[in-house]
Amino acid sequence: MSTTSNGNGAIPKHDKNNSNSNAISVRSSPEQITRITLLVDNVRFVIERELVTAHPNTMLGTMFSTGFQFVHPNDRGEYEVAEGISHALFRSILDYYKTGIIKCPPTISVPELKEACDYLLIPFDATTVRCQNLRGLLHELSNEGARQQFELFLEEFILPVMVTSAQKGDRECHVVVLLDDDVVDWDEEFPPQMGEEYCQTIHSTTMHRFFKYIENRDVAKQVMKDRGLKKIRCGIEGYPTHKEKVRRRPGGRAEVIYSYVQRPFIHMSWEKEEAKSRHVDFQCVKSKSVTNLAEANADPPLEIDASGNPIAPAEARPEIRAQFRADGDAAAEVQDAVAVVAVDEAADGVIMLNELEQAVGGGNEDSGND
Repeated sequence: MSTTSNGNGAIPKHDKNNSNSNAISVRSSPEQITRITLLVDNVRFVIERELVTAHPNTMLGTMFSTGFQFVHPNDRGEYEVAEGISHALFRSILDYYKTGIIKCPPTISVPELKEACDYLLIPFDATTVRCQNLRGLLHELSNEGARQQFELFLEEFILPVMVTSAQKGDRECHVVVLLDDDVVDWDEEFPPQMGEEYCQTIHSTTMHRFFKYIENRDVAKQVMKDRGLKKIRCGIEGYPTHKEKVRRRPGGRAEVIYSYVQRPFIHMSWEKEEAKSRHVDFQCVKSKSVTNLAEANADPPLEIDASGNPIAPAEARPEIRAQFRADGDAAAEVQDAVAVVAVDEAADGVIMLNELEQAVGGGNEDSGND
């Protein structure tokens, strides 16, 4: 019984009766193998070995060009590859080994195709990919081009400026990208008061145009993040170029007005212990004040009796206030009584009670006698 397959050499995995006819024998030496069976997403793909080894820079070409040292078949002689890639996408990618061109199916997104090509080390460019969605294709090509372009900017322009800042002991750098014909003329007596004197500048119209696109700024941030930098910010800000006029305020103080232009900027840091550098060790003192504004402004909780009527606070009820007042007076009398007790040394250490205690004691004795 002959084995049937589609035009791309795909054989369903459930076709177990014919799987052994196309599967590679495990006992066969690599030199004797002319056709290889790839298992992707539970679907078998049979392809000539020469087509794969003709592209040694790809992942499959490397796997099957070195005597099969880095790949091992399963019990049926199949090689499980491209984990996470759908069989429909892999079928389109196999066209690269046959014709050198990948035609992206309408059901496959361009980013998904780009990710699969990166995984399989297949070049993704205008010469190898054909796609109906030109916007998606050009977007991926622009991302790749922006990454390569920014790598050049980073090595040629940005890194020397960062090294200059590092040699001064700084651990972060703020770079403003100016045009080639931008002229910066600051008054030495009245420099800008916005901290621009600590900025580094790069004159490059090409880089200025590069940072005009927000997608390129996102690519630049990702590249710098991959290179180990932190606290990365990219955007557009105003930068003073020259002094326009000087105004005198009451009291004789001069106010300088500068002319600003909108230019891209990059900010990055290579500080390792940024959290510790900004830590201040104060003595911890427990505060008794209320620091929560919501808690301070909140109304006190209401108590409700059995009938559902709110109960006034204790300090607001007259009978409670009278009881508190009586208890306070009694406590004060007792405190005063205790305070005046003394020991009469002339009476051999006998405790002499004061008049108040004697009166109380006498009253008790009278009542007892009665």
